[in-house]
Amino acid sequence: MTLKNNTTSKLDYNLVFILILLFLASCLALYSAQASGQYKENFLVKQIVWYVVGTGIIAAVITLDSDQLKKLTWYAYGFGIFLLCFLIVAPPSIAPVINGAKNWIKLPGMSLQPSEFVKVFIILALAWVIDKHHQKNPVKSVQSDFWLLIKMGIVTMVPLALIIKQDLGTALVFLAILVGMVFISGISWKILVPMFSAGIVLIGTVFYFVLWHPDFLSKYLGVGEYQLRRIYSWLDPYSYQGTDAYQLTKSLLAIGSGQTGGKGFGNREVYLPESQTDFIFSVVGEEYGFIGASVLISLFFLLIYHITKVGMETKNNFYTYICVGVISMITFHVFQNIGMTIGVLPITGIPLPFISYGGSALMANMLAMGLIFSIRYHYKKYMFSTTA
Repeated sequence: MTLKNNTTSKLDYNLVFILILLFLASCLALYSAQASGQYKENFLVKQIVWYVVGTGIIAAVITLDSDQLKKLTWYAYGFGIFLLCFLIVAPPSIAPVINGAKNWIKLPGMSLQPSEFVKVFIILALAWVIDKHHQKNPVKSVQSDFWLLIKMGIVTMVPLALIIKQDLGTALVFLAILVGMVFISGISWKILVPMFSAGIVLIGTVFYFVLWHPDFLSKYLGVGEYQLRRIYSWLDPYSYQGTDAYQLTKSLLAIGSGQTGGKGFGNREVYLPESQTDFIFSVVGEEYGFIGASVLISLFFLLIYHITKVGMETKNNFYTYICVGVISMITFHVFQNIGMTIGVLPITGIPLPFISYGGSALMANMLAMGLIFSIRYHYKKYMFSTTA
């Protein structure tokens, strides 16, 4: 009996195909979105440039195996924390205040949103923590599981504390990543059930105060009036359609008017501000209807299914945890973005992955895809074969 090592370092052509389809969908949607004339910028050309840059990021990351990724994890995480801290102290000339928040670093010819990249850095850090913990604690116990939960919480809460007041949408993504990776971490249900039950009670309590005692939230928790208005305008959009719910009501009109087959490419009739970013799904719904929107959603399901398959096939636990983190990030983005455009969820300013215009978001998503490509590229198959 001889053990043969069939190491097949290969490019994941299925993932390449999915990303090409998402790229084409993005180009079609952005071409129509920029025709509204709100801005004179050519978002389509810029998006193509960001896709090219993102492809370069994938080409760089794909060369890194699991050992190299582990070595780089805390450097990347520390760099991300540094950028978030820099945002707080940077002068407006470098980090301009936009809509009351400092989320962007102004660079020559472009702006960079550090929180987008920190999402991926957190995935790496949590994967490292879980993998290292299980190596040091092969025998599970409630105490060791609780300690793992504390470590994961600290890793997530440090960047979360730096951005929660600046960017609530991104903060929710961090929490979604944490929840997804907690589920896969192997922590006992004796800990998880009470924890998530408490979380549900907390969310219910917050909604109670939002609806009936908003002054308490403003006075003691520092919740801004504009944040409360977002909740109210979501619950009753047509009472705020001239102000806070303007985009939501226009989005509902655009998607509803698309009906089953849509109005056709370039035949938009509903004017929707900022449709090239957070409300790009409304463009798809109006021009291609229920059928086109369903095709786009199916692409995301296909992407998530493929990443799930990659995570299940690899025998490297660190890789598996990375896949879960990426799945959690993309799933929450898709669910939240589409949900807010159809009024199911509050508007949080979260873009639709790979489709919405935005250099930072797209490069961060391509960085995440680079990790998946790396997993497949360095995947090793071992098989037993007999010799005469």
